[in-house]
Amino acid sequence: MLNVKELLRSHTSVRKYTGEEIPKEKIIDLIQTAQMAASSHFVQAYSVILVTDEEKKQKLGELSKNEFQFQTAGAALLFCVDFKRLEVAGKKHGVDITVDTAENVLVGVADVAIFAQNFVVAAESEGYGICYIGGARNNPKEISELFNLPEHVFPLFAMTIGKPTKRNETKPRLPVEAVLHENEYDAEKYDELLDEYDAIMENYYASRSSNQKVSNWTKQMADFLSEQRRPFIKEFLASKGFTWK
Repeated sequence: MLNVKELLRSHTSVRKYTGEEIPKEKIIDLIQTAQMAASSHFVQAYSVILVTDEEKKQKLGELSKNEFQFQTAGAALLFCVDFKRLEVAGKKHGVDITVDTAENVLVGVADVAIFAQNFVVAAESEGYGICYIGGARNNPKEISELFNLPEHVFPLFAMTIGKPTKRNETKPRLPVEAVLHENEYDAEKYDELLDEYDAIMENYYASRSSNQKVSNWTKQMADFLSEQRRPFIKEFLASKGFTWK
């Protein structure tokens, strides 16, 4: 059993699992643990769908463009921002709640992310591996229809979980000096620090046990952010009742 810091420092994404099914009772236990996460004003603006229907699981993999890992996962989950439950809470008191604001989108995204990370830490503490799947946002309309997500609910990401076939090397993160600023923001340090980090990542990619490649972090980020991704998201959110007032 790792201590908490060792556990957090050992995280890696897992994309191939043994296929061993995870009992529903175990998933419920992990979700109950995750629910103890902090929540903005205690709104708890999240819901999670456990996908046990094999056809829906396969379709979720296809729509997320991540079919491979769903095939061997012990369980598949869809994490959603959820203001529908809050809408019902308001109606119990004759109040029409305000949903369609940028602030509420941020609140919901933060709540789901914190909740999901609690789930991940709990799962990894019991020997499971996980992978966040942001690809669920590749086809959010179709995924919403697949799981009957109502207005004021939208998918943020999916997740696979299971027993890993192997543990990958931990990927080096940015040096702490690059993310920690004291008293004021300092952008002047980035040129030097990012050169150092690129050298670390080049060595990591060239020497890791699988999928070796020649690359570094700044090149990957430049390629990734050089064009707009998922430009349909704003329109999709508006269709779910979030119009960014």
